[in-house]
Amino acid sequence: MKQNLSRLATVAVAAGALAVAVVASTSAASATGASAKDQAKPNDTAVKVDVLSPSRGDDAGIDGAGWFVDLSLEYRDGLAAAGFTGLQLTGPATHNNVAPFPGTFSTGADDRLPGLVVLTSTTSATRPGFSGPGTNLANLFNLTGVIDRADDAAEIQDTWLVGAAIAGEDVDTVLTVAVVDDLNGNGVLDDAPAVVPDANQDGVIDKHDLEEIGVASNIVTVPFRLNGAGL
Repeated sequence: MKQNLSRLATVAVAAGALAVAVVASTSAASATGASAKDQAKPNDTAVKVDVLSPSRGDDAGIDGAGWFVDLSLEYRDGLAAAGFTGLQLTGPATHNNVAPFPGTFSTGADDRLPGLVVLTSTTSATRPGFSGPGTNLANLFNLTGVIDRADDAAEIQDTWLVGAAIAGEDVDTVLTVAVVDDLNGNGVLDDAPAVVPDANQDGVIDKHDLEEIGVASNIVTVPFRLNGAGL
């Protein structure tokens, strides 16, 4: 009898501990404001975007230029669904669209990753081809290659050495990166606009406008500063 009571007491204590653990876990999720579904959401998208550079709070560049945007883009359904058209090594002037890995160099949708959108909140409209903060800068990226493939998935690295003060100097800015959804239903992520419109009409071009357009990835925003000092 005493042994049975002891077993019952042990079971009761274990059940109580489990209940406390469940409550604690639920409370922790509530405290962070994210459910398990919310926390897993980036992995549920067709593309996972990581910004490797710049980092939040960086003071980057020389006279507003000479800074990097370095991206990792994981496409769940592989290269064909990404609209990937080939390796890229490009740049301005004589480097534009030449061998061994030609790619065009201008503002607008990237000819190698045509669903990618890259914005800075301080992009100037004074340079030819630039339309202010809504200008898609993706086609200015210099170096594009495949760094990992598994089953149908592919990870692409995309890098841009910013050669001019297109977003100003000695100024705070916000980098915004995402991949636009398959808007035309052709099964390929190739629908990035040349210029992102003020879709929600709040007077600012930012991640909310990309949400209005529709995205196939998480949206990454990185606030940082463009250094205005020279060498």
